[in-house]
Amino acid sequence: MKGDYSFQIKLRDGKMLKRIFAGISVLLIAFTGEFSLAQENYTAPDLSKIIAGDGWKIINRKAELIDDSIGKVVHLNSQPGDGVAWLENFDFENGVIEVDIKGKDAQGSSFVGVAFRVVDEETYDAVYFRPFNFMSVDSVKKDHSVQYVSQPDYTWQKLRGEFPGKYENPVNPVPDPDSFFHAKIVIEKPKVSVYVNNSSEPSLVVDELSSRTGGWVGLWVGNYSEGMFSSLKITTLK
Repeated sequence: MKGDYSFQIKLRDGKMLKRIFAGISVLLIAFTGEFSLAQENYTAPDLSKIIAGDGWKIINRKAELIDDSIGKVVHLNSQPGDGVAWLENFDFENGVIEVDIKGKDAQGSSFVGVAFRVVDEETYDAVYFRPFNFMSVDSVKKDHSVQYVSQPDYTWQKLRGEFPGKYENPVNPVPDPDSFFHAKIVIEKPKVSVYVNNSSEPSLVVDELSSRTGGWVGLWVGNYSEGMFSSLKITTLK
């Protein structure tokens, strides 16, 4: 009798454990599903609409759609001063911005990247690249390959002068300066991490200098610089 009772307890406990594990499994599946949905909350804007200004605002540049080795890409021309094409009515807080970018190996005249926290043409944060420094034999220049700025208060000149080596870095792996490279910018305020060509290690990690928590996203080119852009993808994380 005692043995039968003990068996019943074990059987009952075993059923209880199965129910508990089943419940945990359901919760894990539900949680994982919600997490995956959050990760998949992304948009891939049609860059060809930049040409007509359809949903985009272009400042200090002209845009055209051209054929490149990877297909149709958007080209922003070279002009004095910085230029940006920003995606209107899309408020970005935290998330991931990915885009294929092409500058050129021309000393001092190729600054290409992404703007975020955009308020207007004078107020924004940006991560941009200097392709002409990617493969430089001068280690100092190579250290200036990728840059974070927060306009108008924290220009590259101010940051380099007051915080040398903190807001710019070399790029790893080193891309061909005359070819497209993939940029992935992860923004989780206050942290900004920059990855190049699907590397698992960031080329630059900084804390934002802006107090803004939102703003538009744009494709950015610097003074006397042209740039090509393709395959923009924006993932938002709430």
